[in-house]
Amino acid sequence: MQTTRGVSSKQEKSIAKVVGGKRTPNSGATKFDKGDIVAGNWLIEAKTCMQPKKSFSIKKDWLIKLKEEQYATSKMFSSLCFDFGDEKERYYILDEQTFKYILDILETK
Repeated sequence: MQTTRGVSSKQEKSIAKVVGGKRTPNSGATKFDKGDIVAGNWLIEAKTCMQPKKSFSIKKDWLIKLKEEQYATSKMFSSLCFDFGDEKERYYILDEQTFKYILDILETK
């Protein structure tokens, strides 16, 4: 049976590879490194389930903490990445300001 830390580590490594980033040591629990993955100007927090599920609850506290860590680390953007424990698809949650910024970029191309 896999541990929570093992499942999270596997997910973080996979996300870091996809986004061209690096995992932060100890999942950002150190004084200077925050978040789970840093990729350029992005700070990414990763959440997963131990078993496949059909639903996943997002906690507002996670998003508030992520935004605080984004500012503390001087990153321009942040996202919460999650999956339903099946590793098939991942989803990224953005705040409205970041979403609008991306929309503007895509619409000007």
